[in-house]
Amino acid sequence: MNAKIFIDGEAGTTGLQIRTRLEGRKDIELINLTDINRKNIDQRRQKLNDCDIAILCLPDDAAREALKLIVNTDTRVIDASTAHRISDGWVYGMPELDSKQVKRIAVAKRVSNPGCYAIASVGLLRPLVAEGLLPDDWPVTINAISGYSGGGKSLIAEFEKATVPNHSEVPFFVYGLDLDHKHVPEIAVWSGLRVRPLFVPSVGRFLQGMIVQVPLHLAAFPGNPSAAQIHTILSDYYAGKRFVKVASMDATLELNRLQPEVLNGTNELRLHVVANECLGQANLIAVLDNLGKGASGQVVQNLNIMLGLREGTGLEEKFNMPAIVSGSA
Repeated sequence: MNAKIFIDGEAGTTGLQIRTRLEGRKDIELINLTDINRKNIDQRRQKLNDCDIAILCLPDDAAREALKLIVNTDTRVIDASTAHRISDGWVYGMPELDSKQVKRIAVAKRVSNPGCYAIASVGLLRPLVAEGLLPDDWPVTINAISGYSGGGKSLIAEFEKATVPNHSEVPFFVYGLDLDHKHVPEIAVWSGLRVRPLFVPSVGRFLQGMIVQVPLHLAAFPGNPSAAQIHTILSDYYAGKRFVKVASMDATLELNRLQPEVLNGTNELRLHVVANECLGQANLIAVLDNLGKGASGQVVQNLNIMLGLREGTGLEEKFNMPAIVSGSA
């Protein structure tokens, strides 16, 4: 019998993508609520307790409330919100985190799906901390830009509705100016950092895609490591991983620019190392689809692992994002 999957919040940006990715699969059974019932708490409670795996695509507080509705001890949960990413009793849903993480996810009752900025930052930083090249008390700075789909339907509406004054032509903006973005605790914990990183996020005028950068003054590091050493650590750490790839330094050198949209529709996280050895400087760069490996694609990858299916099931082909109807949250 196929596992029953319920997406609580399937009308939102992430939920809609997950539903579309799972529709038509013969190895699972999607159970749904009608539009008229999706905010009916009794109907939601029933679906949450009738399913084998509940996927929560809700704001943080709503995700916590949904969890309280689940009394069936057999119901497993993947939470796509920020609510439980560093909580006790939850497994962090990044299979590439270390050599044992896939097994942890496979048997977990509660899996917290990583944030888009976070999975890229952790992907760059954790191997370097784990190998001792990057001290865990190092003052790390992270710069990032995301497509506007990362802000959900309200931000999508701001960029795409020509009737919204002064927004439709905005090319770029920096936000999180209080330096307290909700992904930072998750980045620190799962990267292995003891010192809170300085994180500067921004949004560009493109729908989806993401670049995350970690600049490093290598000359200031203990042992004065080379960019080649960093590249080797990253390459070895992710060797054989289906969805995290480290570009060769030669291939990166051939590029004259990196664009945030190159991996749209995929579940890949691609890492680059660029450097100026004469200046003792390097820049670590991660590229991904913020709605793929940064959200819905990662949920599907975790779901596959939890169900004992092939990890890449439903993720091999390029995914075309369904239209998002603004205001239908």
